[in-house]
Amino acid sequence: MTQETTMEIQLNGKLHSFDRAHTVASLLEALDLQPGMVVVELNREILERGSYDASEVSHGDTIELVHFVGGG
Repeated sequence: MTQETTMEIQLNGKLHSFDRAHTVASLLEALDLQPGMVVVELNREILERGSYDASEVSHGDTIELVHFVGGG
């Protein structure tokens, strides 16, 4: 039996594959995003920033990232 090594998630409506498991925090790091500059919705639930390290991302999850944009 072969162990699956690729994790696929829906990220902002597009399928993305990763070669390892992630938490929300490590996923943001892999995407080169600052946690303080995005709101994360994991499977239709908005996460608090303090939970990003403990929130596991699993194969088949749906994630929406909303970016804050500064301006004046």
